[in-house]
Amino acid sequence: MTPALASKADAENLSALHARAFADAWSADFIASLLDAPGTFALVIPASGSPAGFVLARVAADEAEILTLAVSPDARRAGIGTALLEAAGAQAAQRGATAMFLEVETGNASARGLYAGLGFHKVGERRGYYRDRPGEPARDAETWRADLPLGKASEIG
Repeated sequence: MTPALASKADAENLSALHARAFADAWSADFIASLLDAPGTFALVIPASGSPAGFVLARVAADEAEILTLAVSPDARRAGIGTALLEAAGAQAAQRGATAMFLEVETGNASARGLYAGLGFHKVGERRGYYRDRPGEPARDAETWRADLPLGKASEIG
């Protein structure tokens, strides 16, 4: 399972996968606009019909940020998230980054476990960060950081 670089031409498929993975889906136009931004890249795990997963990240100076990580609900727990994050970390390091950041919903134990297993640790909080469920209160996020290259497990923070 080797991630491949994605391009703006993949934006429709990435958006469709994002819609299967999240309540607040990103449009193809939004994803394409992000891919136009300097330092931004996407990696995808191809599958028949549509991607099994993708990660969208950006590098600025010596820091990288995961903008989104989406894995098809029917492909979860198969190592796709790990493969995408490891590849994104390697790509970011090649582009000069020495650290990577991301946000994760405070209550998302599965994602927090994935990130901790790759060496990420909690460095901050963002109150009311996720507001994608109409009629429900906003949810908090944690900011996590890891040194590059990824792969050193840490305790969930």
